[in-house]
Amino acid sequence: MATIPYVNSVNYRRGDVLGYTAIALSALLMFLGVRSYRENSSGGRLSFGRGLAVGLLIALISSACHVITFQVLYFKVFPNLGDNYTACMIQRAKDSGASDQKIRQTAELAERLKRLYDKPATNAAVAFAEAFPVGAFAAVLSAAILRRREISSEN
Repeated sequence: MATIPYVNSVNYRRGDVLGYTAIALSALLMFLGVRSYRENSSGGRLSFGRGLAVGLLIALISSACHVITFQVLYFKVFPNLGDNYTACMIQRAKDSGASDQKIRQTAELAERLKRLYDKPATNAAVAFAEAFPVGAFAAVLSAAILRRREISSEN
């Protein structure tokens, strides 16, 4: 949602950077979620497998929210987003001094991507593929860091 101010800009780079940074930062919340599960629901103990399962569930829920939000934004709030981003890709190629052949290739790629994004199923799959791998990595890392076999007797 934080990328909305950049949707109608000529250059989507700030929105891209902000969006992917938000996905990465949201993965930090995975650690807190797994830790909360360990402390509040698991009696202070947590195996790697249970921590991974909790983390992956959090990643699935988070990714589903990302997919739903992107679907609403793409199809309802900004229905011209695909066209605008296609034009942005072509402009980026031109601005970089690319050859005419490279610009044509970029335009063809942009058009193929737009056709994929214009279909709700592939749009959802791409949005899920953006967010879930980051969440899955965070789940593995959180489970490894937070595993605890026994409760410490120290207070």
